[in-house]
Formats: sequence, structure tokens, C-alpha cells
Amino acid sequence: MNSLARMHIFTRVAELASFTQAAATLGLPKASTSTAVQQLEAELGARLLHRTTRRVQLTQDGQAYYERCKDLLADVDELQSMFQHADRGGLQGRVRIDMSTGMARNVVVPQLPALLDQHPGLSVELSSTERRVDVVREGFDCVLRSGAVVDQSLVARPLGMARLANCVSPAYVQRYGRPEHLHELDRHRLVHFVNTLGAASVGFEALVDGRLVQRPMAGAVTVNNAEAYVSACRAGLGIIQVPRLGVEDLLARGELLEVLPHHQAPPMALTLMYATRRHLPRRVRVVMDWLAAVVAAHLAADTGEALARPAD
Repeated sequence: MNSLARMHIFTRVAELASFTQAAATLGLPKASTSTAVQQLEAELGARLLHRTTRRVQLTQDGQAYYERCKDLLADVDELQSMFQHADRGGLQGRVRIDMSTGMARNVVVPQLPALLDQHPGLSVELSSTERRVDVVREGFDCVLRSGAVVDQSLVARPLGMARLANCVSPAYVQRYGRPEHLHELDRHRLVHFVNTLGAASVGFEALVDGRLVQRPMAGAVTVNNAEAYVSACRAGLGIIQVPRLGVEDLLARGELLEVLPHHQAPPMALTLMYATRRHLPRRVRVVMDWLAAVVAAHLAADTGEALARPAD
């Protein structure tokens, strides 16, 4: 095993704070990862990791070495991919991405064949777990996020603003009727969405005369992830307010119906986020540019003339 391979193993151990998890992600025996780091420490004459039965933590020397390793490995990856591109006619290697299920289903996956046809040597690992993944620890090259940017340790690349739609299911309309005006919401139900269960829901949000209005609403179900949010709506449990891009297919098939189109919540920011790094491999830069273009095209197609708001 050469020094570069040992550096790669060390960075995964450092990021995951675990020899066991690093070995699993690299497809190596745990003993091999431990030996590789020990050999690296012997070569350097410095301890890189504090090891206990409960956790693995970088030493001060280990932190400095980790930062330099990331840059060096990125440079090597860039150099190799440059010649692979010239010899084989396309990008080479893996890019790992995370995004919401609706974004993957409606926006990204339908466009993937064209990207992979152009770059046969490229492989894409696409995660849609409906949770906030740890970009560094889980080895993601980039993630596509909606809403406010909460992780300031990541580089944020704004992609645009996504319109929201107020949706119900046909079963809900059959049972409760279809709201036509805001004042009718007092006799309707909302599927509440919160980031942390136990937190207070803001209720139904709408822009009225350019001002954000939040109306408390009844509702028996509260969720904290996007997939459960849409599923609860499809089950007839209440109104949801969701990015239109994520439910385009359900609206087109009539599995969801749009209500109160003149009373939408403020649009939601879409952001491409990635770990701070001096150099990004070419394949990651190209895929991120591709993602930005795909999302921009859908946002442009979704943008229409503003609807005149009726008196309420």
C-alpha cells in the first residue's frame, strides 16, 4: 500500500471518526485501515489520532495533516481525471450527491441519461433519504438543499427560487371540500411540518399585499421530513405547502390538487452546497454545473405570470 492510499484511508477515518465506518465505506477490512494509519504515523513520526474505546479524534498534528491531505488528494484526483478525460473522452470516477426525493424524481433523474451518455466513465451515487446528511462525514461531493442555509461550514451556491404550491388530495376534497378563500381555512385541516418534533408549527403561510401572513390551523398530523409530508397529503390528512418541482408528477396525474393558487407562501431558495476545498475534482465541478443548469431550466419553465389576487 503506497502513501497516497494510506492518506486516503486516514482522511476517511478522520471524517467518520471511526475505523469501522471508514473500512465499510472503503470496502476494506478494519484491520487494514488501522494498519494503514499506524504506518502513516510511523512515517511521519507524529501521532495523528487519539484512539479510545468510544471514539477516534484528530490530534493537533492530525488536524493540520488532514487539511493538507485533502488538498493533496484533490490535486492528485484532478491530475488523474485530466488525462483520463483526454484518453477516454469523458469524465471518470464517482460523484456522490444528496437531494430531496421529489427533486430527484421530477428534476434530476430524468436528465441523468444524457449526462451519463456524454461521460460513460462517470458514476453517480444519488441519495434521497429525506434527512440532513453530514456532507463531510458521509463523503458527499455536494448536496441540493431547499430553504434557508443553516450550515455555515459549507460553501453555498444559490441556484434560484422555487415556487410553492398549496396541495390537497382528491380524498381530502371529497371529505372537507376545496377552500377558495383564506377565511375558509378555519374549517380546514393542515399537515404540519416542523424541523424538530415538539416545535410549534407556523401554520398556513401566504403573501397578502406583499406581507407574510401566518394563519394557525387545525391538523392531527405533524411530520419532520418531506416524504412523510407529501404522503400525509396523499392520504387525505390535510393541506400541504410544498415546492412545486417536488410534486409536478403528482399534480399532473391528479393524485394531488392545487388549491388557493392566489395565496402562495413565499418562494423557497434552492442551494447547491459542498465542503470547503481549495480544489474540486473536475468531475465534481462539471456535475455541479450540470445540476445548476438542470434546476435553472425547471425553475424557468415553472415561472409564469403572477396571478391576480382576488378579493378575500
